[in-house]
Amino acid sequence: MISRRMLTKEEEEAMGEEVEVRREDQDKINKFSRLHQRELAIQDELKVKQKEKEELDDINTELELADEDEPVPYKIGDAFFHVPLAQAQEMLAVSTAKLEEEIEELEDKLGTIKEEMSQLKVELYARFGKTINLET
Repeated sequence: MISRRMLTKEEEEAMGEEVEVRREDQDKINKFSRLHQRELAIQDELKVKQKEKEELDDINTELELADEDEPVPYKIGDAFFHVPLAQAQEMLAVSTAKLEEEIEELEDKLGTIKEEMSQLKVELYARFGKTINLET
């Protein structure tokens, strides 16, 4: 979250002249804010995907204990279908691999966003010093 706070007299004196906020600076502040909102959304999505993966791992463990001769209920969409154990394990492996790929993709996006935010912080703190707060 971006916020500005009131300065103490000592901080005002130490700062000297007030730094003018140029259009370019405002664009950087706005970009930082948008990136921060995107970061939060991706983190939420990542938590959901990681929880799904944990659940799939738990299901995989349960399937290892299942009887090979008995059909296993497997959820596809909103319905359950009874499928052979081997087929259920294969479909579960495919789902898990796809989910792991999605998690990796989200982590990569998050890393890119954090790098951009870090660069903007450096630029904005260099220009405004303590008069701007970009801590998230």
